[in-house]
Amino acid sequence: MAMPSTASCCFASSSPHVRPSLRLLLTHTTITSSPARIRLVSRNPLRRSFSSSEPAPGVAGDEGGYVDREVEEDRDERYGFEMEVRKLPGKKNRRLVRARVRVGAPLQAVWATLTDYEGLAGFIPGLSECRLLHQDKAFARLYQVGEQDLALGFKFNAKGTIDCYEGEMELLPEFRAHRREIDFNMVDGDFKVFQGKWSVQEVDDATEGGEISSGQEFQTTLSYVVELEPKLWVPVRLLEGRICKEIKTNLICIREEAERVQRLLDERYVQPDFSYVVRSL
Repeated sequence: MAMPSTASCCFASSSPHVRPSLRLLLTHTTITSSPARIRLVSRNPLRRSFSSSEPAPGVAGDEGGYVDREVEEDRDERYGFEMEVRKLPGKKNRRLVRARVRVGAPLQAVWATLTDYEGLAGFIPGLSECRLLHQDKAFARLYQVGEQDLALGFKFNAKGTIDCYEGEMELLPEFRAHRREIDFNMVDGDFKVFQGKWSVQEVDDATEGGEISSGQEFQTTLSYVVELEPKLWVPVRLLEGRICKEIKTNLICIREEAERVQRLLDERYVQPDFSYVVRSL
């Protein structure tokens, strides 16, 4: 949901204060879920390896799968970060980017960070503006402006209106995990195509009785997939390197912000344990 400033899905330095939209997360030790908003998933919930020949779910691909195309990868073990960039056959100016990062915080903290739409510019570098134009149940329309410094004192700006569709919580009992996703699509802006998905998945590792110990190591993965194609006057090969760099920065910043929120939770509560029940925020 953050548009790369070279045209990325938008996110800049963390504020020391807690934003209003995160207060719910910090004021309740127990959060009750709404059964109507949760669904069971029997299909394999685990994302395929980046080496998979199949297209990512929800992202358009050429018939016949991804074959004989150039692929570039980036890994950073410090953050548990992985990224893959694919050139799509027959679409010279289009790229498919998939990335993921490990997060030391529960799903609810990562979700609260992702959906703090008006606060995104507070901790995502390169996102100079993020306005919430409209919000409804499980929907948000954002206007984002990204800005990057270029050589010789020049600046590059990218603008876009992005629709975000928040999915329901998915329970994955076979894999002892739960997941929630946000589909996004740029409806107006500097890209001909800019659509994809954010996904947050946590493997359940609660103690008996459903409690999670403070200081427990969470098994949460934040994933991001985007198919993008700039307007004809901007060759994607000129933007590809910077876009990939920004996507990595964005994921790591979201990771750090979610972990900061979780630390605030741990510091706020005197109780060593708190009941953790997943619900839509």
